[in-house]
Amino acid sequence: MNMATKSEMLAAAIVSDPRWDAVATRDPRADGQFFYSVKTTGVYCRPSCAARSARPENVEFHASAEAAERAGFRSCKRCKPDQLPLAAQHAATVAELCRLIERAEHAPTLAQLASHAGLSTFHLHRVFKAITGLTPKQYAAAHRTRRVKAELGRSSTVTEAIYEAGYNSNGRFYEQSNDVLGMTPTAYRAGGVNTEIRFAIGECSLGSNLVAASDRGVCAILIGDDPDALARDLQDRFPRAQLIGGDAQFEQLVAKVVGFVEAPAHGLDLPLDVRGTAFQQRVWQALREIPAGRTASYLQIATRIGAPKAVRAVGAAVGANPLAVAIPCHRVIRNDGSLCGYRWGVDRKRALIEREAAT
Repeated sequence: MNMATKSEMLAAAIVSDPRWDAVATRDPRADGQFFYSVKTTGVYCRPSCAARSARPENVEFHASAEAAERAGFRSCKRCKPDQLPLAAQHAATVAELCRLIERAEHAPTLAQLASHAGLSTFHLHRVFKAITGLTPKQYAAAHRTRRVKAELGRSSTVTEAIYEAGYNSNGRFYEQSNDVLGMTPTAYRAGGVNTEIRFAIGECSLGSNLVAASDRGVCAILIGDDPDALARDLQDRFPRAQLIGGDAQFEQLVAKVVGFVEAPAHGLDLPLDVRGTAFQQRVWQALREIPAGRTASYLQIATRIGAPKAVRAVGAAVGANPLAVAIPCHRVIRNDGSLCGYRWGVDRKRALIEREAAT
């Protein structure tokens, strides 16, 4: 066998390997899955390396950086395959900054965070949002919201709780308290005492439906098999709120929700009392923009809100949705098109999707 024939056979073997496509296209998604070396240079690289393309007959694939080094190859100085992938480095940096924000008495500025990370403010802002789904400012606000809720449960006064959570003044917090807590701080601290929530339970082909509303709008639509369990779920949300059984007028609201579940084409136009973090609000709004009869993957939702790497956070926000059908989390599926977990049961999710597709 002459050298030309041997070279052609080696090239053909490499080109037929599916890993070659990742190297040829410099696909960053393949980073960490394998490495490739180039015989003529003696170096090994990540699939996404921006170095000049190698001839396939000179390429070998390796399962790990250690395997490539055992084969006698040295690390590429451009893509540095012996270090963590850039995405992992960014994730570690953002995780460190999140802890820094959480420990700080006052929220650090973007410039302070960028200086700590050794990045420009623009680059840090983009990386932080891509990984968490929030800007540093939004993350700090969400953390402060969690803190004030916790402090309201253990501080001796509301004022003490507000300052312990990092607010500089009562006035600044009270400007935002209704959006943050859905009620006054005093009412939240008392477990929703003096807050009136009307509710009623109806039946449909998918089981029992509980609909609850505050004076701001519908705050919960729950579906299940056990009406008592649905009522307990609502009570757990506001343990000291005044839960009032719906009157005839409120029963009409329940009938409207039941009618939508049975015939999605009719649409559902209700005033909603939607409370959540800035990130949850963005996810829930994206869900409401999915047309009836259509579905979207978690990755597509993450991309739509400008956070393509925050797929897991999107999944958590979808799972936290308290308003079945009104915020159509049943329209979210896996990337491969299969159904996945649904708070109110996968069978109900399938039924809702099928009904919408048929209308």
